[in-house]
Amino acid sequence: MQRLKNLKMTRRSMLLASAVTATSLAFSLPTAAADTIKIGLIASLSGPSAKSGEAITRGMTIAIDEINAAGGLLGKQVELIRRDDENNPGKGLVAARELVQKEEVAVLFGGLQTPVSLALVPYMNQIKVPFMGPWAAGTPITKNGAKENYMFRVSAYDSMVGVALVNRAISSHGAKNPGMMLINNPWGESNEKALSAAMADKGLTLAGIEKIEGSDIDVVPQLTRLKEAGADTIFMVANVGPSAQVMKSLERMNWDVPVVSHWGPAGGRFSELGGPRAKDVEMIQTFTFSGNDSPAAAEMMTKLKAKFPEIKGEADVTPAVGIANAYDGMHLAALAITNAGSTDGPAIRQGFYDIKEYKGLIKTYVNPFSPEEHDALGPDDLVFTQFIDGKIVPIK
Repeated sequence: MQRLKNLKMTRRSMLLASAVTATSLAFSLPTAAADTIKIGLIASLSGPSAKSGEAITRGMTIAIDEINAAGGLLGKQVELIRRDDENNPGKGLVAARELVQKEEVAVLFGGLQTPVSLALVPYMNQIKVPFMGPWAAGTPITKNGAKENYMFRVSAYDSMVGVALVNRAISSHGAKNPGMMLINNPWGESNEKALSAAMADKGLTLAGIEKIEGSDIDVVPQLTRLKEAGADTIFMVANVGPSAQVMKSLERMNWDVPVVSHWGPAGGRFSELGGPRAKDVEMIQTFTFSGNDSPAAAEMMTKLKAKFPEIKGEADVTPAVGIANAYDGMHLAALAITNAGSTDGPAIRQGFYDIKEYKGLIKTYVNPFSPEEHDALGPDDLVFTQFIDGKIVPIK
């Protein structure tokens, strides 16, 4: 009987010791978590647009390596934590909540797709953690009307792109009656507004607006309607898969109409999937390595080759905009955290406004953000390109 009593006491002691150890561990975890400053990334890391997610990751990684080599931020090293949103707004929101509330990231990057970024807007503004967009171009992402806006961006945005696309169609193709081929989601809606406003400013008539589903494998019916309406140029707004279907359908129709595109095709294997007509697409970008003789571009290419052995040349860094936008965005976020002197969300937001100058990969940023302007790039930062032998090359 005494033996049984002693055994019970021993077990009780072991349980108590385990509880004490677990409690000690629980209290030690926040200290361990605080050893680094975490930056979150939500992007397409799988599927047709995975190249874009990879490019963003590479740009952020090079920037973080530079920041850590210089001593980190606030005396701590910077750590990147990624999640795959699978192009799904619901999954993107779940990932954002995990990264912000569990991982306690100081700044959240991502939302490759406009619908994903738009799904994050209310949450990020409510929880007061800054968001940096290096890709998604939907105008309402940053221009969302919130009294306290935490959405920042280093990327093109649709209302700016719409003007550039219309100007290109007029100057290069003499467009008078363009048509639109738009992905059927909030990004397409944003571009419909932007293009319609830009066309109205130039007095152009509209041949028609056709919508594309991400699952479409043939868009000949939509294109036929535009052809019958006399469209002399096509404005295309869609990501890799749907854009490729547009070009293959045009080839089947033998319709040699100019296609002036947003940058969606740059995000993956478009030159392979789009067929022979893929090279004819005139596509807007914010940065290219090809034809870029700036020392910053050359230095970045050297660093990319050293960090990622699979990169041998310019064709291996497509899309360059993902790398450049993310690289500059990460350095701007680092400056904001430094200005804030803490990882407090409202302080970092003010830190973005306090940035005076940063010499980046895309350009030298001077007072890039203010309470009224959360987009760091403007019309002068856009260039038209095309795919040549797998490379994205500026159109001369």
